[in-house]
Amino acid sequence: MQKIDAFNHIWPEPFFRALIDHIGEMTDITRRSGAVPMMTDLDHRFRVMDLFGPEYRQVLSLASPPLEKLAGPEKALELSRIGSDAMTELCAKHPDRFPGFIGTAPMNNPDALVEESRRAIEELGALGMQIFTNVNGRPLDLPEFDPFFAYMAGVGKPVWMHPARGQDFADYQSETRSEYEIWWTFGWPYETSAAMARMVFSGLFDRHPGLKVITHHGGGMVPFFEGRVGPGWQQMGARTTDRDLGAVLKRLRRPHLDYFREFVADTATFGSRKAIEHALEFFGPERVVFASDAPFDPEGGPMYIRETIRIIDSLDIPRETRARIYHGNLAALTGATF
Repeated sequence: MQKIDAFNHIWPEPFFRALIDHIGEMTDITRRSGAVPMMTDLDHRFRVMDLFGPEYRQVLSLASPPLEKLAGPEKALELSRIGSDAMTELCAKHPDRFPGFIGTAPMNNPDALVEESRRAIEELGALGMQIFTNVNGRPLDLPEFDPFFAYMAGVGKPVWMHPARGQDFADYQSETRSEYEIWWTFGWPYETSAAMARMVFSGLFDRHPGLKVITHHGGGMVPFFEGRVGPGWQQMGARTTDRDLGAVLKRLRRPHLDYFREFVADTATFGSRKAIEHALEFFGPERVVFASDAPFDPEGGPMYIRETIRIIDSLDIPRETRARIYHGNLAALTGATF
């Protein structure tokens, strides 16, 4: 059965050169990405992929951090273009390895954002666009980003949403940094969940019907906290006295939980069977796609791929459902033929 890895990461050589020319020394998460051989060494990537047979293929996307964290508007646009061009070339050269790629939207350049997304999708053939859960600390439901979501809904391609949070986001108000990498372990699932909530309650999906959003790491915290998200949030406004939050729910065209269920989750859960099971139960088997988050694991790629496949293959689900998770759902979301 073919397996299309929908959310893994790469720094193609032209992008990597441009990145290093711009930032110089790598630090923090950038250094972590650059230190993984599979990220920049194509031969190493192929050796890892060969472990899983010819039916295993990868959809390419740039690795963290967000472009806007590294560069101003014009440079972010330039890096976005270099990344998309380089991934287009890789897909054309190795179609048996890479059936498609995801462009990265330069969100801090609103003037060029839609045009670059259009170029990546309509000219280069990107399957969709990658964004992050905030834009340098600013929420995605701001009016300046609305034309991007309008375009993505209109063109019918999904948005891949990756969490973004760093050690400068402290765990306690009395401190200036996050300790013990809590910013990553718990911060990233929270980031995903907060961004999902802002999208829902701001009416983004009412304004742009048909918008498709693929959430990384199993949909963040949402499947685990269905009770708080559903009946808990049904009481929105009961805990707040300085404004009428009850009006938020009345403005939505449908019950708020319906919108949360319309996100898509991936299976990149670091080998957690329960997380994948929760995602399947909450979003439904038609809204879960196979992804491994390669190459970010202790073995530089193989372990997360291997464990994710092992879990999916061991689930008590029909073969047809397994095929939908591995490739069918992604094909339906993107319009691609795998």
